Amino acid sequence: MNIEKTEIHGHEVLEMMTATGQPFSSDSLKAAIDTKFGGDASFYICSGGGMDAETLIETLWAKGKFAGTPDSFIFDVGTRCDH
Repeated sequence: MNIEKTEIHGHEVLEMMTATGQPFSSDSLKAAIDTKFGGDASFYICSGGGMDAETLIETLWAKGKFAGTPDSFIFDVGTRCDH
């Protein structure tokens, strides 16, 4: 049996972050992602896919989507894209 796994858009993670109103650390964000989407979830963003939670977090940092430090950061809503 071939089961296709659906990828989750990174925007869903960013919206989850915004909804909490709280800062995250890299570890607490990964734990929140695992809780909400499952530890084996796969993510994509506009520039690519096939990412696990750790890779998604690293990629979002590299794209300047977070404000703060790796120990305490929020989604910088000013970096939100239009789709």
